[in-house]
Amino acid sequence: MSDKPLQLTVIGLGRMGANIARRIKREIKSPINISVFDVSPQAVSTMSAEGFTGLATLADLAKYNDAANPQIVWVMVPAEVTAQTIKDVAEHLAAGATIIDGGNTFYRDDIANADWLKLKGINFVDVGTSGGVYGLDRGFSLMIGGEKNVFDRLTPIFRALAPGFESAERTPGNSGEISNAEEGFLHCGPVGSGHFVKMVHNGIEYGAMAAYAEGLNLLDAVRNGVKHPTSVGDHDETKYDLDLADVTEVWRRGSVVASWLLDLTAEAFNEDPKLDSYTGAVADSGEGRWTVATAIDAGTPANVLAASLFSRFASRGNDLYANKVLSAMRKKFGGHKEAGSK
Repeated sequence: MSDKPLQLTVIGLGRMGANIARRIKREIKSPINISVFDVSPQAVSTMSAEGFTGLATLADLAKYNDAANPQIVWVMVPAEVTAQTIKDVAEHLAAGATIIDGGNTFYRDDIANADWLKLKGINFVDVGTSGGVYGLDRGFSLMIGGEKNVFDRLTPIFRALAPGFESAERTPGNSGEISNAEEGFLHCGPVGSGHFVKMVHNGIEYGAMAAYAEGLNLLDAVRNGVKHPTSVGDHDETKYDLDLADVTEVWRRGSVVASWLLDLTAEAFNEDPKLDSYTGAVADSGEGRWTVATAIDAGTPANVLAASLFSRFASRGNDLYANKVLSAMRKKFGGHKEAGSK
């Protein structure tokens, strides 16, 4: 093993890529040289001003080829261009180099990418990366797939990125030497396993977010009054003047449903109490769809995850035509008027 500093290049300097480079530089204990590249010259210029070595083109990677100290390239670009970026990067690497895909790639695509790179003698590691825009300060939770010997060489990088043991109380019953998982990074297994675990992580995220949203929606409805029919035809009404910012604050403290997601929700209410700056049209990324599709393939029930994905589709008005069909059927079979009509 070479005693030279590790040579790392981060490709893609967006919301997470730039902070990945920054955190590694700030936290790593091992000697390392970090270069950066992005299709935006301005992004490269910004990082160069912070002391990183900026690359003008991907072809500049070739100057770091060293059989005694194979270089490492971390690809952090949008999913739709990841595969092509990996191929473009590989053209300039020598055998023994390692490409890390830290984005959100479908795990089956990881296996195909790894097989192709293996023919060129290039290692491949998939890293499911969670932490978002807060990762620079909080650290990134890393779920990693790849050959164990390659993972071992990259461990100083992963340890620098991870939140560290002190980021959470030790689980009761755990003792002895601190594990990598307790530091915030885990070698999940062979290629594809890291992104598989991250895919399911994001599916769970969809469900948790939907549960908070539905509960808070019910609390908001009660502020407008909820009528309850009685056996004699009269209506009782439940109406509470709830401050949802305060509700989320009290839930954050000692509650069973306390979480970082709830912390962020409380922050959002504090900034915009009525959420007037949001349209309510919720985007979905590939991981939620892949999680549900994989559950179907496995014959594994995923009721909450599927429902939370479909609710995002509905939030964008994708159920409007279906609702028109429902309204038309009610009118035809029963003469029912549409809700809200006179």
